[in-house]
Amino acid sequence: MRTLVHLSDLHFGRVDRALVEPLTARVKQLQPDLVVVSGDLTQRARSAQFVEARRFLDTLPSPQIVVPGNHDVPLYNLFQRFVQPLHKFRRYIAADLEPAYFDDEIAVVGINTARSLAFKGGRINEAQVERVRARLCDLDQRVTKIVVSHHPFDLPADRSRHELVGRAAMAMQTFARCGADLLLAGHLHVSHADDTTARYKLGDFSALVVQAGTATSTRSRGESNSFNALNITLGRVRIERFTWNPAVRDFALSNIEEYDHKPNGWSVKREVG
Repeated sequence: MRTLVHLSDLHFGRVDRALVEPLTARVKQLQPDLVVVSGDLTQRARSAQFVEARRFLDTLPSPQIVVPGNHDVPLYNLFQRFVQPLHKFRRYIAADLEPAYFDDEIAVVGINTARSLAFKGGRINEAQVERVRARLCDLDQRVTKIVVSHHPFDLPADRSRHELVGRAAMAMQTFARCGADLLLAGHLHVSHADDTTARYKLGDFSALVVQAGTATSTRSRGESNSFNALNITLGRVRIERFTWNPAVRDFALSNIEEYDHKPNGWSVKREVG
């Protein structure tokens, strides 16, 4: 079994500082094999905000997979936005915008969906899809294949399709051929998990989409701060959601969902809370 902690939308520059130390302590307590951060580490891509984000990441266990979000591209500095859009991310967070992690049970591939021309949305291109194909397609079927992006490839039923990452349908064709199992994302500040069969009709293929809410931002959009812990074994994923509880000043386990992978897709095995 592998344990992944999935954080997203930290938004340093606009964080609730009371949450930072309890979040670090809870993540350490979970003893994850991998920490995944799916973008928007900063609020406005300022150097001081990246420094804060870097300090926070340094308090978390390693290894880590961290990808940028649209807020990690400067908004008001037009030279940086269009000439050096992720220069500060590379300097303070990670030089590799599309990192990967492999062991004998999981393969995790990051995708950079942040774009200078998109102020809120994101996009994936054919070259990026080809890199995912090269990394995942030939792996042993006993390895759980995971793709991490900031912008989502699927959405809760009440969200507009315009919130999907651009060219999602094109990418999903390759994900289906490669047998991608999990698609981890953020951006919406909403916790959510479901399979992709309702939106994408790709034979008997389905991936499990897991959205993380915002872990530390004050921009909660009506949902309490939270993060996910995923316990992954072959053909089964257990998603534990930890939600900020101000009464105990800690991130407490608030919900559990277990999914089994069947020939006709993912199915909820058990839900608690």
